[in-house]
Amino acid sequence: MSDILNLEPKVIWKNFSDLNEVPRPSKKEERVIEFMMNFGQKLNLETIKDKIGNVIIKKPATKGLENRKTVVLQSHLDMVHQKNNDVDFDFDTQGIQMYIDTDGFVKAKGTTLGADNGIGVATIMAVLESTDIEHPAIEALFTIDEETGMTGAIHLDETVLQGEILLNLDTEEDDELTISCAGGMDVTATKTFQPENVSEDFQSVKVDIKGLKGGHSGGDIQLGLGNSNKLLARFINEGLKFHVQIAEMNSGSLRNAIPREGYFILTVPNSNLKELETTFENLKTDILNEFKSIEPNIQIEINKVNLKNSVASKDETRNLAYALMSAYNGVYRMSPDMEGVTETSNNVANVVVENGEMKILCLSRSAIESGKKAMTESLKATFELAGFEVKLSGGYPGWRPNVNSEILDLMKPLYKEMFGTEPKIIATHGGLECGIIGGHYLEMDMISFGPNIFGAHSPDERVEIKSVQKFWKYFLEVLKRTPVKN
Repeated sequence: MSDILNLEPKVIWKNFSDLNEVPRPSKKEERVIEFMMNFGQKLNLETIKDKIGNVIIKKPATKGLENRKTVVLQSHLDMVHQKNNDVDFDFDTQGIQMYIDTDGFVKAKGTTLGADNGIGVATIMAVLESTDIEHPAIEALFTIDEETGMTGAIHLDETVLQGEILLNLDTEEDDELTISCAGGMDVTATKTFQPENVSEDFQSVKVDIKGLKGGHSGGDIQLGLGNSNKLLARFINEGLKFHVQIAEMNSGSLRNAIPREGYFILTVPNSNLKELETTFENLKTDILNEFKSIEPNIQIEINKVNLKNSVASKDETRNLAYALMSAYNGVYRMSPDMEGVTETSNNVANVVVENGEMKILCLSRSAIESGKKAMTESLKATFELAGFEVKLSGGYPGWRPNVNSEILDLMKPLYKEMFGTEPKIIATHGGLECGIIGGHYLEMDMISFGPNIFGAHSPDERVEIKSVQKFWKYFLEVLKRTPVKN
């Protein structure tokens, strides 16, 4: 950890290290809110907590930049909590264990790193505490619960900000300027069932999948990575011909993370056990061959386990298999207007079967509202046909590009001036808070940028050290050149 504090720019890495000592899971941000409130108050800056829990810290312009437009610097406080199954770590009590890898990245030991969006938070903190950085009047907006509902942005106080420009620091490639993003909707399918008891003439079999890459369900959905829920569904479906009955299942976790590991346990009549095992081994071979180039670390284990004699009926097991096989996962439609941009997608994120209940969680995204509606209605039809109750919730709008953006007109040529190449102007399929904040502040001009962060929402998350240095240099120049007030 001490080595990280010696990295440049020290002001960012110090603040990032301090932040990562504070547990900050989505919907449990009390400690990080207190941390940020204390930070602002110790600097004797105006520090506000709005009704939902967002923290706003205001700092006057430095001498000579009083005539510039007020800038809102925005990042979210929460982080995705994911860890490898073999890692003993408690996100509610422990700080993230960081280290410098030999390939020039900062990583965490078996868990997510929190660079998404902790590097952005640390960058803003560095400006707030500085005595020598030139900047216009700053309104630092630290939102909560971005990762699991964007409730901080949705319930943002509409009177607390006066800034005309918003710099969102949540883009994860340092040559990109993001000017648009997709909206999203949570799809939750649930059903209850009456467990049945089976006799000693049955055997329980566990199928366990791990080692998938996982990743961001927006930014990585187009890569065709393995989804543990969809892969496990293929085993259950193959097992139907052998009269299997599901006992339990737990696969995936957060809606915005591509599921990277999971398992199920089912029971099968002893008379069908050998055929089932052969079928499962053949399917395992097929899957490993299918994914060998893109998921080289995938592991599939098939084992007999102690009998689970409380199971769902054959019909309920079949309905679960059909629902998971039919539920759309991945890219639904590419944008016809922007080459290489995903327009609409769905992530089958989490499946749990336990205690007489089945639950399937999805996150659908689309750059257009009609696409989001088409995707979610398709899923709703699929799950209802299988006897599930379906709830659509947590919807948030996309962010439409502003063709007359003053801040884009500044930042695009500045990037080329500083780095010699044109930046990529993109619409991201990931969710950003800009569209929601823009709904509260209709005239605010917005853009998103940041350093290289790879593997977000997975234990492979890492941030590139030299990219943070590049981002910081660019960010400081943007602050110096912000437009003059009208």
